Amino acid sequence: MTNTSRTPLTERRLLKLARPVIIIAALIATWQIVVTVTGAPKYMLPAPYEVWLTLIKRHDVLLDHARYTIAETVIGLFAGAALGALAALPMALFAPVRFWLMPILLVSQAIPFFALAPLLVLWLGFGLGSKIAMAALIIFFPVTVAFFDGLSRTEPGFLDLARTMGASRWRLLTHVRLPAALPSFASGFRVATAVAPIGAVIGEWVGSSHGLGYLMLHANARVQIDMVFACLLILCAFSITQYFLVDRALRAALPWQPDSLKPAK
Repeated sequence: MTNTSRTPLTERRLLKLARPVIIIAALIATWQIVVTVTGAPKYMLPAPYEVWLTLIKRHDVLLDHARYTIAETVIGLFAGAALGALAALPMALFAPVRFWLMPILLVSQAIPFFALAPLLVLWLGFGLGSKIAMAALIIFFPVTVAFFDGLSRTEPGFLDLARTMGASRWRLLTHVRLPAALPSFASGFRVATAVAPIGAVIGEWVGSSHGLGYLMLHANARVQIDMVFACLLILCAFSITQYFLVDRALRAALPWQPDSLKPAK
């Protein structure tokens, strides 16, 4: 009886552990099939084995540039999230701030971020600052909108109950609105985590002397497409790892947020 009840759970755990391996193997196999069937030359589409050799042979160069991109992305992620939260709070609490700030936020999203990158490099230089600012700008809007939406959609019954108990405006914010809005903030932060590397790489493309974006740009100019793919693989691995670490941390920090899609044990 006990063994029978535990079998489905064990199978789910094994499948969960094997899932990344199966997906990666399927993608590599598809990649190799495309290379073999099309007969694409190395300078257009290198085979997985050739990219793997580049990863091994040039790992020192790749890791040296990757540390800059990772630093820019992580700092930009938390800077953009903090700025987004600071913008959402006054908009939710004060109608005049919301009236004037929301149109500015909407207009800012109409400007292509790629067009801002040269200006940021001009103003902040070729160092980490312009890349961090680029990543923070991309992250800022989804976090602001998600957190503002959570703050503005607090359950009215919770607010009425807190007011009945004599809660001040500050206590309504800290004890009711903020805890109720944190799941929405977490959703925006997850989106920001996925797109954060884009801002750093765009900044490196426009003006930089280091980073994976810089390395990709120069490798592409030299038709070293295997190096370009190696940089892309490192970016993908970092982005996926960062997303799952953030997701785990948010789930642990918000135990009151139910996951209705999770199968019952």
